[in-house]
Amino acid sequence: MIILVSVVPDSKKFSISVKDNRLKIHLESPPENNKANVELITKLSKILGKKVQLISGHRSKHKKLAIDISEGEWNIFLKNI
Repeated sequence: MIILVSVVPDSKKFSISVKDNRLKIHLESPPENNKANVELITKLSKILGKKVQLISGHRSKHKKLAIDISEGEWNIFLKNI
């Protein structure tokens, strides 16, 4: 499944919310040396228990992720945010 997310690096704490039909993820890591991207993939993979890949947006706040998750599982995740 392809997911569009917006990230806010260098935040006080990690958090996930939904805004304008898109995930908004606050990351603690700065946007330097790929640190924010690594945090995004690592934490989202751990939360979902699924493989997460960054497809595009490596240097942008708007990212496209590929997540090995069914639509039903994704909808359950969104309801629990």
